[in-house]
Amino acid sequence: MQLDLINLRILDVLDIVLVALLLYYVYKLVKGTAAINIFIGIVMIYLVWKLTQFLAMEMLSSVLGEFIGVGMFALIVVFQQEIRKFLLMIGSTNFGRRRKFLRQLKFIRDTPEDSITDIAAIIKACEKMASTFTGALIIIKRNTSLDFVKTSGDELEILVKTPIIESIFYKNSPLHDGAMIVEDNRIVATRVILPVTNDRDIPLRFGLRHRAAVGITEKTDALALVVSEETGQISYVKNGEFVIFKTSEELIEKIKKDLV
Repeated sequence: MQLDLINLRILDVLDIVLVALLLYYVYKLVKGTAAINIFIGIVMIYLVWKLTQFLAMEMLSSVLGEFIGVGMFALIVVFQQEIRKFLLMIGSTNFGRRRKFLRQLKFIRDTPEDSITDIAAIIKACEKMASTFTGALIIIKRNTSLDFVKTSGDELEILVKTPIIESIFYKNSPLHDGAMIVEDNRIVATRVILPVTNDRDIPLRFGLRHRAAVGITEKTDALALVVSEETGQISYVKNGEFVIFKTSEELIEKIKKDLV
């Protein structure tokens, strides 16, 4: 009996921790968007429902219970983008950790040196294009397949090099329009058409390149780099959000860390 009581208490603590983590991840996804108000409202209604159950207020408890039960279907529609981002975030995180763990146990071989994406070369190309106000959109694949968008462009098989990236996005180049996709240190497609986000909270100063970068990172776990044609600013997008960085060195380290 004593052992069962100890196990029950441990499970209760674990239950609370897991619920707290779940709420944290959901809050992180909706933070800064209009959905945050809906999320707070749902949490408040749920807490009131639990309170009415505890106080044995049967009528109010049943009404709130029915509301929450029916409301779950509406939430799937309202939070469609957030749910997709949440599942991608959880799935890609777990995959990355499993891969790293297996490498440590030597169950899979180390990644060949020529397949490690040369982030420094990509950022150097972005800096040069930024200095000449040359627009660019570069997508770096992680775990999710990008075959569903690659077919919309021209497939290539070229090693990542700074001059090659610059020549692709050169204003008079036939390949400059659309996105470039990088997989395992190789440029595998250009002129790719990407899905554009429906998020209305994106500032108006960002054009279609930025909206496409947000769109593809909402639907997949890919990383996106955007060079603005108007301002020459370099933007880094991950999980549908703009990542802040101060220097090129910091940006390179962030991307390398995200690719592990």
